[in-house]
Amino acid sequence: MRKSLFLVVAFFLMLGIAQAQDFNFGVKGGINIASIGGNSYVGLGGFGSKVAFHLGGVAEVPISEKFSIQPELLYSSQGSKWNYNSSDGNLKLDYINLPILGKYHIIKGLSAEAGPMVGYLISTNEEAEDSRFSKLDVAFAIGASYRLNDNIFFGLRYNKGILNINNDSNIDGSNQNNVFQIFDGYSF
Repeated sequence: MRKSLFLVVAFFLMLGIAQAQDFNFGVKGGINIASIGGNSYVGLGGFGSKVAFHLGGVAEVPISEKFSIQPELLYSSQGSKWNYNSSDGNLKLDYINLPILGKYHIIKGLSAEAGPMVGYLISTNEEAEDSRFSKLDVAFAIGASYRLNDNIFFGLRYNKGILNINNDSNIDGSNQNNVFQIFDGYSF
């Protein structure tokens, strides 16, 4: 039910943007360097960074000459590498993310962006996926991008998780997704 509601809201958001004048629409993709932060597993082992990817659509709606709104709809593979005693593993958490960013154009081509991001967990490689991780993720995103020409852009972003992603009552403390992204894209 929540997954359907999330997709409907995302669809209507994109539809509203499509009706605006002078907007850019495109695709983007890139590398994720993801990790899990927090205090739930202190003393039990360690989390490391995991390299993965993200891919999806992006729109930019100008509000003024210097400011625009940039909603995106992305598939993002996140998670973490971990070790416990002599065991190693790879936690995979796949999300559909909807960042809605305010974008400030500093100089021609260069812009800073920041705003909230809501994610919905669509799959994981954990056996007890229905109960161990929360389906909802909320983060704050901050980054910069550079538009090379009318079509090609690239940039970097850091997504700092706000909500606890643990949904296991046997685990004390909280953990959050932390993702550094490097991306490029093409606007139509």
